[in-house]
Amino acid sequence: MDKIASKERIEHILQSIAYIHEFMQGVTEDSFLLDVKLQSAIQYQFLIVGEATRFLDNDLLEKYSYPWHIPKSFRNFIIHEYFGVKMELIFQATQELDELEMQLGMMLKNEF
Repeated sequence: MDKIASKERIEHILQSIAYIHEFMQGVTEDSFLLDVKLQSAIQYQFLIVGEATRFLDNDLLEKYSYPWHIPKSFRNFIIHEYFGVKMELIFQATQELDELEMQLGMMLKNEF
């Protein structure tokens, strides 16, 4: 994959993370568990994060210390196990995006 495509994918991931932060601002776990529309919106953004991560250049990913398999696997879990997805896990994942966001920001700064 060329550098421009990887840059665009990183930007897509960062935009999805920004949407997740925006959508979840002031939301408690209890209110999240009661809001099917919000759950759907958040899951969609995680699908984008995972799908875009799948297409980032492996040579680029190897330069940065992050468990890149996690967003990829999370995407697969949501897609293939949609009937068994626990919304508590989705909520928890919304609280754990800082490291991914930081690594992607460093990639943009250092690589492009």
